[in-house]
Amino acid sequence: MDATSRELVARLQDLLTGVRLLKQRRADDRPAAPPGLVGLLRHIDQNGTTGCHARDLAERSRLDPSTVSRAVAALVADGLVDRRADPEDRRASHLTLTPAGRAAMTEAYDWYGGVLARALADWTPDEVAALSAGLGRLTRDLEVALNRHDNLEDAR
Repeated sequence: MDATSRELVARLQDLLTGVRLLKQRRADDRPAAPPGLVGLLRHIDQNGTTGCHARDLAERSRLDPSTVSRAVAALVADGLVDRRADPEDRRASHLTLTPAGRAAMTEAYDWYGGVLARALADWTPDEVAALSAGLGRLTRDLEVALNRHDNLEDAR
């Protein structure tokens, strides 16, 4: 690994630490929606009023179905998600946000947005756009690289 790669790995580790601290602060300040589950609320909300199936949620979030099942149970218990049997497949659960879930998700994103606005206050709009585009590209390219790695491993 060259020096540039080592530096990038160090910056990514720093970023992950920052994200963990951000989630921890959120949990301390505003526990309405568990910070680790806000992203699942967003994934459920992406289908609007039609919601989604738990298996689709696992696929979209790239989480193991058993992890999603436990998370959904917590969201249902907290009154943030409604789970109903799918009329076409009684074995499947249909998930939608409750009004409390929608409010918790909105409040969480407003909170995160406020922190980001303070953190990026000295950045130009072009710098913010470049960061967003770069993170999007990195995320997509990491997924491609990991899929290629998995395919090479499967071929062995």
